[in-house]
Amino acid sequence: MEPRFNLFDSPTAAKIAKRFYNVSTVLEQSPLPKTLRELVELRVGQINGCGFCVDVHTKEAAAAGETALRLNLVATWRHSTVFTEAERAALALAEEGTRLGDRGVSGETWAEVRKHYDVDQVGALVCLVALINAATRMNVIVHNPGGSYEPGMFADLSS
Repeated sequence: MEPRFNLFDSPTAAKIAKRFYNVSTVLEQSPLPKTLRELVELRVGQINGCGFCVDVHTKEAAAAGETALRLNLVATWRHSTVFTEAERAALALAEEGTRLGDRGVSGETWAEVRKHYDVDQVGALVCLVALINAATRMNVIVHNPGGSYEPGMFADLSS
């Protein structure tokens, strides 16, 4: 698969991509553990069919210490025993926040999220789901393929 378009060739898209990256650095400073953030982003990438995002977040999660078993089971988290109740709540929010047209985020999922996360963590989760959904959509539109990402390769986009 060849990309249709390099977003960094567009001055406007390149500025937006840089801002996206810088917003993600705020999430890195949030009280959400890196592995949880990566699992949520991985699940959204899987749902949206974004090979690039699946590549990025699988590798970043592994670099942060996530196990191969858990990474392999993210797509089937509801039918596996390796995720905590708090992680399940975050993954449910990621799925329902991604598939808004199905029914939106249910009251049950919202209650579980609120049960396991404080106000700052909930805010970070909501922003994380929204941001990764926007990123996956951009990558799918331009056909950015997965496979070539190396952890930390976007660090030069900061500031």
